[in-house]
Amino acid sequence: MNEKTGRPLRVGVVVAIEIDAVLERYGAPLEEIREQGQHVRLYRRGGALLYVLEAGAGEIAAAAATAWLIARFGVELIVNFGVVGALSEEMATAELGIVESVVHYDFDSTGWLDLPRGRYPDQPAVLLETTPSLLALSEAALPGVRRVVCASADKFVDSAEAKSALRRDFGADICDMEAAGITLTCRRMGVPCLLLKAVSDALTGGGAEFARELGRVSRVCFEGLEKVIAALA
Repeated sequence: MNEKTGRPLRVGVVVAIEIDAVLERYGAPLEEIREQGQHVRLYRRGGALLYVLEAGAGEIAAAAATAWLIARFGVELIVNFGVVGALSEEMATAELGIVESVVHYDFDSTGWLDLPRGRYPDQPAVLLETTPSLLALSEAALPGVRRVVCASADKFVDSAEAKSALRRDFGADICDMEAAGITLTCRRMGVPCLLLKAVSDALTGGGAEFARELGRVSRVCFEGLEKVIAALA
């Protein structure tokens, strides 16, 4: 519940390809909205209204979905859950991580500006930070969960060599294809964001492990998100 207005807290939930975890858990929504190429399912959970948007994979889709939820429904925060690849041996399959910062490693303006790879001209650093208050709330709701740095771009990373390079270059723990689009959009629009991720493929894993673990790990991640939403509202 929004303490200032006394109305349900409006939460935008951006989902790439893990929508089955939501449908299995929540079933039929209160309402379905299909507009401007977007598909939103509306659920009520405690003191929160969840606007669950099935965006599809990739940074562009995630950024568009995030901006549309904020502009169309006036959501007060954005959350994202999903599966990711591990960039180190320490991140085990199905382990949960709360994203504290993101690097869009495919953004590279070095041929034009004197900025390091991954740094946007309008942002203060390479790493895009998420919302500290939501990080703290999530840690309280999920004891033992670790904070992670996410390397994000429109690339599925399926080799240990490529994963190790992201770890070396950016100090990242995990990689995905949506986190940068969501985080950058929220920062620019002044809306808090929280990203909860779970590992689907290990450092030496790839596409086959991802496909095999997608459903199971999506459910693990969404169960974690439910606990955070309950703490929020």
